[in-house]
Formats: sequence, structure tokens, C-alpha cells
Amino acid sequence: MQLKFCLDFEKPISELEARLAELRANLADNDPEDQLGMEEEIQRLEAKVGKFLENTYAKLSPWQECQVARHPDRPHATDYIGGLIDDFTPLYGDRLYSEDSALLAGLGRFRGRAVMVFGQEKGGDMQDRLKHNFGMVRPEGYRKAQRLMEMADRFGLPVLSFVDTPGAYPGVGAEERGQAEAIARTIEKSLRIEVPVVAVVIGEGGSGGAIALATANRVLMLEHSVYSVISPEGCASILWRSSERLKEAAEALRLTAGDLHRLKVVDEVIKEPLGGAHRDVEGAISGVGEAVARSLDSLMASGNGSYREERRERFLSYGRI
Repeated sequence: MQLKFCLDFEKPISELEARLAELRANLADNDPEDQLGMEEEIQRLEAKVGKFLENTYAKLSPWQECQVARHPDRPHATDYIGGLIDDFTPLYGDRLYSEDSALLAGLGRFRGRAVMVFGQEKGGDMQDRLKHNFGMVRPEGYRKAQRLMEMADRFGLPVLSFVDTPGAYPGVGAEERGQAEAIARTIEKSLRIEVPVVAVVIGEGGSGGAIALATANRVLMLEHSVYSVISPEGCASILWRSSERLKEAAEALRLTAGDLHRLKVVDEVIKEPLGGAHRDVEGAISGVGEAVARSLDSLMASGNGSYREERRERFLSYGRI
């Protein structure tokens, strides 16, 4: 698959894929004898691309993982909701100020089970990104989440959350409307509801903007997603006052799925298709669906109803010696 956009470390792969695309496009225009030689060349290049992807993605640095997590072709919340949730009915507004398009929310069915769904949406093209504010949720978005968590609790609906944000929106207007309070209240509401909550970090899980919607019984991460208290750029600018040290910051933050699984911050790392979710969107969505089903079935099968206590103990245990 040839991508519209390639990362710096993917350029050698992109050149091979461009050559593959050229050979495939010209295959039909050649006589049978030449076609045989071209098919052999195509097979050789396909094997070379596969090996290159396997070797490259097996040893990504934390900063490269950040780059993959932010890849513009990576599937977004709308893709996961469209692929996994049947009869999705969006619900709007916080009943206090306005609607926030950065947070998709609504009712639907996941494999026949009624659920409440949240998804932080970054957007596809520039117009879409502006509409969704690049996935940066404002206070009204978090207050919408609180309202719908309460609804889910009232009707006994499990909550599914797809997390993908660089962080909560830091603008003046958001601060004036109580951004920090809205995030804190959303975390509090997540800890109070008595229904199971499953969160999946599908791309970038940044700061309190992410944890507000990932205060869950089960937290899952895609293999090449990241989850951190701050971005590497922000960390480098605060600690060293230099954006040039962002690679060092990414290393220190332990933001990769593998690191966080070892630290028991996340419960499961969902393997991505070879070369990342952006190379096989349908495969990535299918993998997330299977992982969510396992987690939700496990929670529902326990039948003890102590979802709230389990969530509280989970977060109290972080950092406990």
C-alpha cells in the first residue's frame, strides 16, 4: 500500500512502494514474456517491503512511536465507531453552553449489546480538523460526557471510549469556562458510575484531556499509540527550554504501549497490522473490536457489580510501593 503521507523513517519503504505501484500500473501494457519478468520483480519487491516494514517497526524509538500515533492516515474515532458500533445515534450538547464537535458521543450497539460510546475525533482533512478542533475537547465536551455517563449509569449501559487527543483545549475561552474543573468532574463522574467502562487509546492519549475519558475498568492501547501526562514537545520546553530535546523527553516519559503495559498502567496492547494501523485500517478496526469484546465480556461475566470499586482501586494503586 502506497501512502499519501510518509514519515521520515518510512522514506526508504515509500520509495520501494512507489516502484511497486509503477510496475503494477504498467503490467497490463507489456507482452506476456515481459509480464512474467515484471511479476517476479513485483513479488521480490513485495517481500522486500514486508521485511523492511517488519524490521523498521520492530525497533521504533519512543519519538518514532509518537510520529506513528499522530499519522494523518491513521484511523480515527469516526472510523472505529462506524466499523464497530451498529445503530449509532449521536447525542449533542452539555445543556449548559454548547455542543463540542471534538467529542463524539451517543448510543449504539456493540455486537448486539447496547452501549454508550465516546470518541475523541481529530478529523481527516484540514476543514474536518478545524471542525473537530484537532481532537482537543473544550469544557462543554467534558460536561457532555458527564451528562451521558450519568445516563449510561441510569440505564445500566456499558461505556466504550475511544481516546485520541493531544490534550484538552488550552485556549483562553476554555479556561474561562472552567476547563480544569470540567476535566476533574469528568474523572470524578467516571469513578462514580456503577457500569463497566472500557477505554482504548487509538492514537494519541495526551494529558488530562485523555485520562478524563480513560478512567476505566480496562484500558487498552494500540501497539503504536502513546499515552502520557504531557507531549514530548511540552516536556522538553518545560524541563530544558528547548524543543531540540524532544526525543530525549519521549524516552523519559515512558509513553509507549510496551512501557505502559509493563508498568501496569494499561491492561492490554492490541497488535496493529504490519506497518501500523494507517496501512490497514480495516485490520486495525477488527483487532480493536476483538480486544474490546474480550474485555467487555470478561467484565460482564464477573457479575459482581463492583465496577466502581474496581476502578477506584485501580487508580489508587498507581505508584503504590
